[in-house]
Amino acid sequence: MEQHNSGTKALDSIERARLGFKVFNLPFAEAEEVIDAYVSGGGYDPASVELFKEQLDTQRHIQEKSVELFSTSAEIIRLVVSALVKNMPQSSNGETFHS
Repeated sequence: MEQHNSGTKALDSIERARLGFKVFNLPFAEAEEVIDAYVSGGGYDPASVELFKEQLDTQRHIQEKSVELFSTSAEIIRLVVSALVKNMPQSSNGETFHS
């Protein structure tokens, strides 16, 4: 895809998908190196390359926050269940009362 104003080309969706698969499990610094190596000498628009890197970084940030949210949710559920079990009425012989 050519950029009319500068004669450089932007990363198209197929190239971004290919790069995305290559860098999926890499730390961001390594992923950035792979992306830079891919675009070097290819006449790519630097703004489109930076946009792709920002999108990749944002995606990683969202994934990290999702893991934190899942962990926090699991801890909340564990605490609620623990409190419910602790506060269940007991019968006179020590057995838990079921209604």
